[in-house]
Amino acid sequence: MIGLLTRRNRELVAQLAWSPALLAFDFDGTLAPIVAARDDAAMRPTTLASFERVCELYPVAVISGRARADVRARLGRARPGYVIGNHGLEPGGDLRAFEAEIREVRPLLASALGALQGVDLEDKRYSLAIHFRQSRQKLEARAAIERAVTSLPRPMRLVPGKQVLNVVPLSAPDKGDALLALRAREGATTALYVGDDVTDEDVFRIDQPGRLLGVRIGRARGSLARYFLRDQGEIDTLLAWLCEFREDRPDGRARR
Repeated sequence: MIGLLTRRNRELVAQLAWSPALLAFDFDGTLAPIVAARDDAAMRPTTLASFERVCELYPVAVISGRARADVRARLGRARPGYVIGNHGLEPGGDLRAFEAEIREVRPLLASALGALQGVDLEDKRYSLAIHFRQSRQKLEARAAIERAVTSLPRPMRLVPGKQVLNVVPLSAPDKGDALLALRAREGATTALYVGDDVTDEDVFRIDQPGRLLGVRIGRARGSLARYFLRDQGEIDTLLAWLCEFREDRPDGRARR
């Protein structure tokens, strides 16, 4: 992995800013710091100010594991063109079917996991998030969750996260599918995607040099992202660069 915010890579970011590009970001751990209580997640004021400006200058998408309405409510005055929830599936054409699948498996998982200390089942309507951050025995809790999901009568996709396991309908589109669809819809020649977690590897694994720039928050062995930011705080610098370079485009056009 290559650090993105270097003097050498300023030209790379500038070239992207001058091109017909789509910018896409995860929310938790990317635009907002990871927090102990998920309901407390919010962008820093500095991040929000820069993100508002980025949304004025570019086509922008936020692609989050949260429900769409949840993440939209955390964006303040920023107006990205697209807000995609539930790991890439919301909105979409098969939401009724996905909702029915989640409605079927939720009580089974609630029953199987109800006695586990510190395990919290979050229903996001089209997917589930099983949090074990508060568990005193995290390894055992994770193993129990995996067994419970594997034992379901309906196969589901299990997507790991930071002290959470996400249960998603097997046929649902992922974040990579969502990003490619949005890039095509915008007619963008390239896309930038910034994320921090295992779910974001669905984007990073897309092999399209020159058409997709994948950036991970935090260097991680095994990640397929080509570039990284050292920590979540560096998102502010990246957003500032994206504003600066877009406003200084050689064609003199600062806005979309």
